[in-house]
Amino acid sequence: MKIRPLHDRVLVRREEEEEKTAGGILLAATSREKSNKGKVIAVGTGRVLDNGTVVPVAVKVGDRVVFASYAGSQTIKDGNDELIFMSENEIYGVVTDK
Repeated sequence: MKIRPLHDRVLVRREEEEEKTAGGILLAATSREKSNKGKVIAVGTGRVLDNGTVVPVAVKVGDRVVFASYAGSQTIKDGNDELIFMSENEIYGVVTDK
């Protein structure tokens, strides 16, 4: 599926939920919380200001991001993956390796 978000929107593929707790207990599918991390799949061109200036989006394709649990205005399915359209301001940060 090929989708290009508009303006300051970002398309994120939600990461899989954890199936085990840190102590090794298996969680039932109904008790798992949705992950609040994902990978940026596509970004828009940026936010358009009142004077017509375009402010580019701060994240790029491939970034791993953290967002609010209920972020995103629209979700779509791509096979087994859940893709989320969200505004750039709903992203809390970019996950980087040490």
